[in-house]
Amino acid sequence: MRLGCCYYPEHWPEDYWAEDARRMVEMGLSRVRIGEFAWSRIEPEPGSYDWDWLDRAVKVLHDAGLGIIMGTPTATPPKWLVDSMPDMLAYDTYGQPRGFGSRRHYCFSHEGYAKACDRIVSALAGRYGHHSAIVAWQTDNEFGCHDTAISYSPAARDSFRLWLAAKYPNVRELNSAWGNVFWSMEYQSFDEIELPNLTVTEANPAHWLDFRRFSSDQVVRFNRRQTFILRAASPGRDIVHNFMGFFTQFDHHAVGRDLDVASWDSYPLGFLEQFWFSEEEKQSYCRQGHPDIAAFHHDLYRGCQQQGRWWVMEQQPGPVNWARFNPAPLPGMVHLWTLEAMAHGAELVSYFRWRQAPFAQEQMHAGLLRPDCADDQGAIEARQAAKDIAAIGDVGPPPRSVALLFDYQSDWVTDIQPQGKGFSALRAAFEYYTALRSLGLDIDILPASASLGGYAMVVIPCMPILSDDLVTRLAAFLGPILIGPRSGSKTESFSIPPEMAPGPLQSLLPLKIIRVESLRDGIKFEGDGFAVSRWIETVETGLEPQMTLADGRGVLYQADNIRYLTAWPDCKFLQLAIGNMAREAGLAVTPLSEAVRIRRAGNVAFAFNYGSVAARLPVEPRNKFLSGERQIPPAGVAVWRTD
Repeated sequence: MRLGCCYYPEHWPEDYWAEDARRMVEMGLSRVRIGEFAWSRIEPEPGSYDWDWLDRAVKVLHDAGLGIIMGTPTATPPKWLVDSMPDMLAYDTYGQPRGFGSRRHYCFSHEGYAKACDRIVSALAGRYGHHSAIVAWQTDNEFGCHDTAISYSPAARDSFRLWLAAKYPNVRELNSAWGNVFWSMEYQSFDEIELPNLTVTEANPAHWLDFRRFSSDQVVRFNRRQTFILRAASPGRDIVHNFMGFFTQFDHHAVGRDLDVASWDSYPLGFLEQFWFSEEEKQSYCRQGHPDIAAFHHDLYRGCQQQGRWWVMEQQPGPVNWARFNPAPLPGMVHLWTLEAMAHGAELVSYFRWRQAPFAQEQMHAGLLRPDCADDQGAIEARQAAKDIAAIGDVGPPPRSVALLFDYQSDWVTDIQPQGKGFSALRAAFEYYTALRSLGLDIDILPASASLGGYAMVVIPCMPILSDDLVTRLAAFLGPILIGPRSGSKTESFSIPPEMAPGPLQSLLPLKIIRVESLRDGIKFEGDGFAVSRWIETVETGLEPQMTLADGRGVLYQADNIRYLTAWPDCKFLQLAIGNMAREAGLAVTPLSEAVRIRRAGNVAFAFNYGSVAARLPVEPRNKFLSGERQIPPAGVAVWRTD
């Protein structure tokens, strides 16, 4: 695994560049990402390019021995371009344009802006496409960041109408699919259809779902235009995009099909603070991040590229600037996060950023270096990580053990019509993943279309819309399968299936959901050593329940190798159910403490301590440790070879 950093030569005096490059190499870095925000310096005036400064920067970095990942600068269009076509701006949910003055101020559906991007990407690729310094290209930066994948602009409305006309044979078919007879919502033509954001009350969920599908397709199309240009002008280089944490506004699997490498930007402390985690978890892990945040995304984005190639493009090296609270990582965590990426098969970890900027919006975001050029804590830990990576050597691919299926459409469905606060398919996937990891299991997170061959067991936390193809593949799978609530509960056009939920799964499981209810915070139903909350379903079935609540109500049913869960489980419930399944599948179960995690890659095993106190490995490795020891300190790592 290589190490790198994100660097902005345009931010620094030119006499810094050579020394910066020398220090990067001395630190153990071999890759550097540049250029993704530099449009105003590359093209300061329409059609007038200034390549001299970038030529010199590329030469300095290349001469030092660094391979360059060149970013296309389309995330930050310059002011002169916005002024030339102000309708290129994205519009927010209230129908207001999102103006110039930060970044991502464009609408994916605006054809004029797309053509301007074609031009700048073509110019950049024409200049550097065959340069020996360029090892990879990054398209744009963080598609959809700041809620920009979904735009409510006139351009989006017009493109959405065309998208609908291509999908449905005629508007009568659309009316039928959407159920527009309800509330007299029927249309006479596609040109009558508006966007779903400014309705008096809840818009038609089928309207919303098609708009979410359309918005995702616009991101895919935008990215594909750039990859087409880059492949033609710069053959043999990897093309990558950097995805984000807990972000589902577009289908990352679809974007990943056009990439050579999927990557993501890893900020475990910021994500802990910004998302659904409990106050207790935020207190316990405020300087480490939840033990499964980074790993979940490593496995998710590895599954977004067909060959399983993935990178961390931005790794948090210190305090960030954008969360509600921004603590410093516990000493050792930057090193831990780096080796954890290695354990999950990363080809590259790149730190964001090289030096902390003393100006503008991100001046409070730490880098490997302080603004005065001195090493920060992240630099010390990056050096140590480089040494450990060299000592460990190459590791093989992660084993195929458990396949966890997740698709982005599932999260759109639960976002559009949650039916209860806090019900999210993404959150369900994360919590099932946590339970699997807490038993020492290795997980791949796969799209619904993926092959299940070679896996010992399959887990589907929440998938409201199930394809016939997936049901056929589940029927052929011989290992244990666990399916969570709301799976199979909707048709492709967002209605209740004629046969009731779980829809097509009834061909595999003689069980029908006849009522659902969501439960307010604090209400739990207890079982024998576990509890369920948030959601519970009433079933009609001749099956005897495998697990019941204290009142006798069934919450887990099994037919042959398939189990269906009728409620939102706590971690203890999942550990019981999954532990039984794993043993049935012949997988070794190793219960871990809340703060310790294990991951295997090839014949190497890694253990990570996310706790604030030392922890002891629950297993005794037969072989000598490559790094660390059985007693793992806080933010510590142990690595050993397996038999």
